[in-house]
Amino acid sequence: MSNRRNDDPNLLMTRREFTAASAAIGAAAVFASPVFARSHLRNEQVLKVGLIGCGGRGTGAAVQALQADPGAVLWAMGDVFSDKIDPCLGYVKDSMLDLDDEQGTDTWSKKIQVDESRKFSGFDAVNKVLASGVDVVLLTTPPAFRPEHLRASVEAGKHVFCEKPVAVDSTGVRSVLESARIARERSLSLMSGFCWRYQDQVKETFEKILSGGIGDVHTIQTTYNTTGWVQPQSRKEDWSDAEFQLRNWQYFTPLSADHVAEQAVHAIDWQAWAMNDQPPIRCFAVGGRQTRPELPETGNVWDHFSVIYEYQGGVRAYHMCRHWANTPSDNSAYILGSEGACTMQPWNGKHEIQGVNPWTGSAQSNDMYQREHDVLFKSIRDGKPVNDGVRMSHSSLLAIMGRMAAYTGQTVTWEHAMDSEENLNEQIWEFGNRDTPILATPGKTKLI
Repeated sequence: MSNRRNDDPNLLMTRREFTAASAAIGAAAVFASPVFARSHLRNEQVLKVGLIGCGGRGTGAAVQALQADPGAVLWAMGDVFSDKIDPCLGYVKDSMLDLDDEQGTDTWSKKIQVDESRKFSGFDAVNKVLASGVDVVLLTTPPAFRPEHLRASVEAGKHVFCEKPVAVDSTGVRSVLESARIARERSLSLMSGFCWRYQDQVKETFEKILSGGIGDVHTIQTTYNTTGWVQPQSRKEDWSDAEFQLRNWQYFTPLSADHVAEQAVHAIDWQAWAMNDQPPIRCFAVGGRQTRPELPETGNVWDHFSVIYEYQGGVRAYHMCRHWANTPSDNSAYILGSEGACTMQPWNGKHEIQGVNPWTGSAQSNDMYQREHDVLFKSIRDGKPVNDGVRMSHSSLLAIMGRMAAYTGQTVTWEHAMDSEENLNEQIWEFGNRDTPILATPGKTKLI
């Protein structure tokens, strides 16, 4: 490995008509549309990739997209901040040069075809990337912009990789569901950032559970506990309110959806998977802000949540997540059934069942981030679109409804969460003055 890479931590890759409509999208995703099938691509045909959001996740996604397909080239890049683009591009270039060094070729570096005319900044960068001639877009901006960017992408006829969560509120989730419908009708692939769905050991475990490996599931516990988060940035003198919040987007709920939805949603997605993606009846929750320093740059997000979801048949799912320094990290799932108990700790490779039919997982680990892009680009080549739209919307809403319950202290039903008119970004995003989100107070913050 060469020494070209920048070790900036911000660039390192980190790895009641609704039901019927959702079912229609989910079923349709299994079958290739005749229109799409006719658009089967030759292996040598170039697929131009546009990156929208040039932070750490976007940088990683760009590298993975280029490795997923021999004809994929990075064609255009966009970010609200111009100073994000060149560091991102530099990292991607270095990654391709490293592959050339390792393999003794010059083919990987030729995949970088972004010139100065296709670097776009500002809030309208997404439209400029879409108009630049790209075939596939990677949506890796802060979650607040995901619904808008996804709609623009599918309406422009682009295949999409869409990071999680897909929205920050119910209004956004409904928009994403509609975009998923449009993508299906236009035979476009829509890949989600719920990467564990593409990790072989985790997939093997859930296949075992859903085939009756622990009998009937009755209790689920998931955790996503970490010792810290992204280092916030102190406000610079020339930053407007909007720029200050965007530079610290993880700490402002309207941009990030709070960490229960932005990060811990991965563990909540496991819960959805264990329930075969059937939604809960209701949830209630607690949480707060106990250890975060009270600084302007740490915004209004909480540092811990605990949510209880109730399902049909008396099934309950318990989720907790926290950001507390000097405490143990944990990302686990414990799934109890009538005939056994499954322990899943993918960070250390533990996948086992104890009970009537003891079992230990045998699948090998794989790069789940890479697998997502491999599947996406293969679906485009083969003319067999994938569409994760319903599933990614459901899992995002599970986390959002948990936040709604915690922030307000109220019980939130699935129907309420789906129909809620809450819109955390009614004020249009533009540089200048912007309201500062307030810290939620249960019992005072209203359930919308």
